[in-house]
Amino acid sequence: MAAPSKKSGIKYKRVLLKVSGEALMGDLQYGQDLAMIERICSEIKTVHEMGTEVCVVVGGGNIYRGIAGASAGMDRSTADYMGMLATVMNALALQNALENIGVGTRVLSAIPMMTVCEPYIRRRAERHMEKGRVVIFAAGTGNPFFTTDTAAALRAVEMHCDAMLKATQVDGVYSADPKKDKNAKRYQSLSYKEVLTRDLKVMDASAISLSRENNIPILVFSIHTPGAFADVIRGKGKFTIIE
Repeated sequence: MAAPSKKSGIKYKRVLLKVSGEALMGDLQYGQDLAMIERICSEIKTVHEMGTEVCVVVGGGNIYRGIAGASAGMDRSTADYMGMLATVMNALALQNALENIGVGTRVLSAIPMMTVCEPYIRRRAERHMEKGRVVIFAAGTGNPFFTTDTAAALRAVEMHCDAMLKATQVDGVYSADPKKDKNAKRYQSLSYKEVLTRDLKVMDASAISLSRENNIPILVFSIHTPGAFADVIRGKGKFTIIE
């Protein structure tokens, strides 16, 4: 992999961006806020034009949450597959918005559905990125009982990413929910072990463990701060790094 460009000031040459389904809701209670999707895609375009290769894993919680269906009595595997299908809908929405602003994009799904997107093949995904396209990974890992956080860590490893960036509702990792606890402490940096032992709810344990085993740093920043994605790529702005 080529070294990061000193001229552009980027710190990471290839990254995976994890976007939750809830982030796509904007101010809505359910579904997709197209204005929010367009803003997120504008941020991706900025980073892409800086010279960083970008791939994305998107969640589906704005449409359907498998764990919610399971808690209501649905078979867990069935509920999780339904949640995976919701991520495909979000991936197609992101693809459409990116291509509308001139960014070549491909959606690759872990559950084959050739009519609307390509099946996930690791070498094909890498080739798309080498050609300068943004790659969106849909349908999680393709297996029930695994979250899209774990899918993000898995794809980051497979794509040989320099870092995984998680776009959240707040500007880093806190000791508690800062919206509920005004005394919540914000961390500038954490080790993988600290996240696991303190049971910090930034990503599930499987995702943290997989990132630790493969030495992929996790950077947590706010999706609501304009320009935050580009700032993190330069090593600037407000974020928490887990390494």
